[in-house]
Amino acid sequence: MTLTANWSYPTSIRFGAGRIKELADACSAAGITKPLLVTDRGLSHLPITNDTIDIMEKAGLGCAIFAEVDPNPTELNLEAGVAAFNAGNHDGVIAFGGGSGLDLGKLIAFMARQTRAVWDFEDVDDWWTRADEDEIFPNIAIPTTAGTGSEVGRASVITNSETHVKKIIFHPKILPSVVICDPELTVGLPEKITVGTGIDAFAHCLEAYSSPFYHPMSQGIAVEGMRLVKENLPKVFENPNDIEARGNMMSAAAMGAVAFQKGLGAIHALSHPIGALYNTHHGMTNAVIMPTVLKFNRSAIEERIDRLAAYLGIEGGFDGFYNFVMQMRSDMGVPENLSKMGVGTDKIDVLAAEAIKDPSAGGNPVELTLDSAKALLKEAIEE
Repeated sequence: MTLTANWSYPTSIRFGAGRIKELADACSAAGITKPLLVTDRGLSHLPITNDTIDIMEKAGLGCAIFAEVDPNPTELNLEAGVAAFNAGNHDGVIAFGGGSGLDLGKLIAFMARQTRAVWDFEDVDDWWTRADEDEIFPNIAIPTTAGTGSEVGRASVITNSETHVKKIIFHPKILPSVVICDPELTVGLPEKITVGTGIDAFAHCLEAYSSPFYHPMSQGIAVEGMRLVKENLPKVFENPNDIEARGNMMSAAAMGAVAFQKGLGAIHALSHPIGALYNTHHGMTNAVIMPTVLKFNRSAIEERIDRLAAYLGIEGGFDGFYNFVMQMRSDMGVPENLSKMGVGTDKIDVLAAEAIKDPSAGGNPVELTLDSAKALLKEAIEE
């Protein structure tokens, strides 16, 4: 079966193998005539990036690229990107890559002409209204991983280089004007990135589904997103060239990001400060923390997980679902604990203090207190 579609939810999405060839038309639809391609250092010299630049050049869009993007982007990366954008007189951004490239690319388009500091637009109350909407440039998102879902998000995550704290920057116009989801771009991903991003998509769906907030539309999307991961991530793991399975994983990633409008939880609240302080891969960190948080939340979500397990064809209710998560991690080489990712117990107090302040914490079905955050971190590090 060929998976090809045009969607208008939550933005204009061109989905299907080979659709990167439509980049010039996508730029035209977004009103971009002189784009800056933003990607990370690792991708900047790979064939998929070179091919994309060739498409830009042949269409008369230039070949400008900015690749000073760290795995956990900081305001220093943002400042350099804004400088490159303005120096080149660009009128839009093509955000190309995984979560880091997409997040920073979207922020460069957003911040290029703003006069306030990026921290003034943190996802707090109505801070987004501080932005000058007339000075926000359009962006096009092209994911090359299947996990973060940043391509359909109205926010970006950025790390403060001085405090090592991750902040979520929000504005409705951060949402890309056009998204190109081409599963062929994900074929060459390293195995660890495929696994980490894939389980990240699962974590987005799981936390959204578990959140106590009322959003039935997002809850339904989360359920189907988890089914797609359960059925397709093992296929991609076994056969990286399975385009149909990779396409389904790209759908699951976008669905996870749409679903977490309902909220996230302790998995992300704990993962964000770990990533900021230790520079760990976000999705893989989520994968390691997931079982610990599942047990912590059991009293509040057991009935809900029972229903989920039945839909996913997993026997045994909550216990069966928990065992499925553990088996998925084991089968795909996820580290057993955080210590194997270089996280020690010496900074638990700092990590816990940041975790309970993280915006994701408020969506956890069981209140995340300072003491419980410390206990969860200790367990995830040592277990």
